[in-house]
Amino acid sequence: MEYVEDVLKNGFEQTTILQPDDYEGKVTATLIRKRGSSRATKAILCIHGFNDYFFQAVIADEFLKKGYHFYALDLRKYGRSILQNHRSNNVRSLWEYYEDIDRALEIIKEEGSQETVLYGHSTGGLIITLYASDRKEKALFDVLVCNSPFYDFNLSWIQKKTIIPLLSFLGRLKPDVVLPVGFSKFYGKSLHKNDFGEWDYNLLWKPHVAPSINAGWVNAIDEGHLKIAKGISVNTPILILHALISVYPLKWSEEMFRGDAILNIDDIIEKSKFIDSPSKDVIGFDNAIHDLVLSRKPAQDLVFKTIFEWLDIFFEDKSRVNLKQKAATL
Repeated sequence: MEYVEDVLKNGFEQTTILQPDDYEGKVTATLIRKRGSSRATKAILCIHGFNDYFFQAVIADEFLKKGYHFYALDLRKYGRSILQNHRSNNVRSLWEYYEDIDRALEIIKEEGSQETVLYGHSTGGLIITLYASDRKEKALFDVLVCNSPFYDFNLSWIQKKTIIPLLSFLGRLKPDVVLPVGFSKFYGKSLHKNDFGEWDYNLLWKPHVAPSINAGWVNAIDEGHLKIAKGISVNTPILILHALISVYPLKWSEEMFRGDAILNIDDIIEKSKFIDSPSKDVIGFDNAIHDLVLSRKPAQDLVFKTIFEWLDIFFEDKSRVNLKQKAATL
């Protein structure tokens, strides 16, 4: 693969992954990397959420310090991968993203990493959970980490039973019908340094008010939610992380920094019960926001501490199992 300097600079590189054309024409994904020590054998691949792209260099900093190679993927029609022929975020099935993830994981293996953490935030957490269930035959990753996974719409029970099925049905018939997005602009304002936050990112790729969606997107997400609600299994350990509370401010408030303003954390906890795994942990964090790693300290520090302690246990256990298997063949 040929890499060029990424927009983040500071050692980040990117390469374009060409994919087959779809219903909008040309399709690409973008793999971003920052290589660690030449002795590193582990890597992480980060998958972003809806109305998002990779800019969270703090994740790379923390994983590089722990001896990992760092990779992130801007999925098709997001961030670095948006082309002129695209509606941003446009998808008709979450399966479309599997090709992007497949190729990214293959490249990571080709570049020498022996063990890979597959990490997803919000919609990315939903995607990697379904991906792990549907790709059991592929041994391209070793463990899942989900940061506030989007396992259900943040709506009332009656809206989930009436409005979503209708929009999903519309999405199957007329996937290009345009629908508004109901996310609050306050979440973006809590993140970006030009408003009340501390982070800098491209507001064209991640605007405070998400661009309109197609009905096909609603159907794709609904199909993913229904699949999890019916029960799925993954072959790898999974760590599911979330804020301790959800917040619903009607005007700007410091409350935005105390909880998840995008998802209902009760939905995350409840839907996690339907995921069968060899090892599963579901952990909440006080004073944490929707993207947990962008929370204010000390919540942010605790999130990373929890992730690395959990991964250390997993990789230590995996090493012991591998040694026992090797000894048994001698």
